[in-house]
Amino acid sequence: MSESTSDQDMARKGRVVSVVIAGTILIWLALNVIGKMAGLPGRFALLFDLAAMAALIWALVNIYQIWRARQADKG
Repeated sequence: MSESTSDQDMARKGRVVSVVIAGTILIWLALNVIGKMAGLPGRFALLFDLAAMAALIWALVNIYQIWRARQADKG
């Protein structure tokens, strides 16, 4: 039973990561378009870029954790 629970936890974590990646890219694109149309200064674009990078780094760390957990389950 613990194996299926672990698999379900990893699958859930993978779905969360995929939603974060897709949502981050969509929001980042929308904010860049809206910012350009509204004439916001470049520092806001930099802020949007840094926020997107933070979310993608979080996703990368979680992908690594999922990968390590799967490797541990194999061996």
